[in-house]
Amino acid sequence: MKFYKILFVAAAVSVVFGCKNKTAESGFNVTVSPDAGTSYKAGTDVPIKVRYNADLKPDSVVYLLDAEHLAVKKDSSVVTLKTDTLKMGIKTITVKVYQGGKDEDAATNIVVLAPKEPEALTFKVEKAFPHDTSSYTEGLVYQNGILFESGGGYLDPPQGQMKDGQSKLQKVNLTTGKAIQKTMVDPKVFAEGISIVGDKVIQLSYHEKIGYVYDAVTLKLLSTFTNNVGVEGWGMTFDGKKLYMDDSTNRLFFLDPHTYQQIGYVDVYDDKGPVNQINELEYIDGKIYANIYTTDTIVVINPKTGAVTQRIDLKNLYPDRKNHNQSDEVLNGIAWDAEGKRLFVTGKKWDKLFQVKFIPIK
Repeated sequence: MKFYKILFVAAAVSVVFGCKNKTAESGFNVTVSPDAGTSYKAGTDVPIKVRYNADLKPDSVVYLLDAEHLAVKKDSSVVTLKTDTLKMGIKTITVKVYQGGKDEDAATNIVVLAPKEPEALTFKVEKAFPHDTSSYTEGLVYQNGILFESGGGYLDPPQGQMKDGQSKLQKVNLTTGKAIQKTMVDPKVFAEGISIVGDKVIQLSYHEKIGYVYDAVTLKLLSTFTNNVGVEGWGMTFDGKKLYMDDSTNRLFFLDPHTYQQIGYVDVYDDKGPVNQINELEYIDGKIYANIYTTDTIVVINPKTGAVTQRIDLKNLYPDRKNHNQSDEVLNGIAWDAEGKRLFVTGKKWDKLFQVKFIPIK
């Protein structure tokens, strides 16, 4: 998230200096409100007010939202921005004033937040299954009666990284927790999230900017691809049309499921601000469920807007795990059995995988 803050500051500085230079040239003295960085909950009407020299008679006043046309006026009357259909996050508002062959612009930005506080859910444990304690769970998918799991680790770590076991992709028998098929990853690569697209398993890597494509039946490696999307590779899921991945920030990237190239994104916000470190992902009935790294929290995200609609606290799910407060044994792993309507969750190196049901708090 520091990356986005730096960009925001740089953009604000460029706007300030840009306006000063343009003002010296045209003399319109254009300013625009609201103040940069003002937050609004989605659904709130935002009044945009432009000011310029009192004696100026503009030929036109053009309003842009993120470089897209918003409105045109011939005076300084207020333009109302509707936020109910906007995606979450920072939106840039630019106003261009034209008069007598000259023009001057001014810009500001607002932050669109989720319209309301996420609904708080609790959980009910329906069943517990054994889980492979050697698996540093990074990706989890359930399909056709088989649990697919991606485990991270370095057997031959780069400088500065710990040696903590080789990354792998495996099929797991849900009842026994034992691997029934396994493929080891390059010992210099830390494997991350996975998703299944048709007859292929797609697997991300952490720092290495490489993605793997496997045959879903044999787990044979079919190909690799360069993944330059985002800061790092973390979680992944598939909605039947596009892949979603995250990268340690609050951004969800959309990928083409065949080329693995970025085709869009949304930023994830609740009613207070950005929700960072979204990790392992699962697409369930039109919503994305995401672990928040180093916490016992799962959030439910509207993938069209990025708004967090629900939040589940699972700190009491497995209080007896060995290293409850250690980051290397945190909750991470969500899998959905679409046919049986069963939801599974686990954690890194846990000895249990739980079938749970999320329910509203009464």
